Amino acid sequence: LTLGKGSYTVTVGAGGAGGTDGGVAAQGNDSVFATITSVGGGGARSYNVVQPDDAGGGSGGGGAGITYLTGGSGTANQGYDGGDGVASGNDYGGGGGGGASEVGYNYVTKAGGDGVASSITGSSVTRAGGGGGAGHRSTGNGTLGAGGTGGGASATATAGVDSNRNGTANTGGGAGASKGLSQTGGTGGSGIVIVRYIP
Repeated sequence: LTLGKGSYTVTVGAGGAGGTDGGVAAQGNDSVFATITSVGGGGARSYNVVQPDDAGGGSGGGGAGITYLTGGSGTANQGYDGGDGVASGNDYGGGGGGGASEVGYNYVTKAGGDGVASSITGSSVTRAGGGGGAGHRSTGNGTLGAGGTGGGASATATAGVDSNRNGTANTGGGAGASKGLSQTGGTGGSGIVIVRYIP
């Protein structure tokens, strides 16, 4: 993208808030510079709630573990689909969120997809990893998915609100899921806009 002299509005999108048990996780907000828009990540599905945006976004949120099993769709050239959940068996639970370089993993590992490395700042940094999914809250389905490289957070089983489930700020990393009653999923990492001047 080549730009002339002038003023340009920069919007750094905030990460989407996590959903409560049986609630709805919010989609992340878009980051915008000039004519480029990076779409916010999709909110992961809860165990029996339909996402208003079908869990889609820059990268898709993971599928749930009871009814709405299919992961959300990513946006072409920005992110990949979320992993699918399953409603039975030892792996009962949701899938991981999609990353910028690969789809989220399904209910077996529940891991988030990895992000993409960039050296625009002068050193290699990986961003936009997907968040890890979690097993269903019932006893025996304890698999907790790891976050994808690039700021994606891993799922945890900590009661209430756990900041360890939050995606890393200014990476666009996905939030980790929660497992259990009265728990809230993490908040997605905020986006970032980097402008490099080449004389």
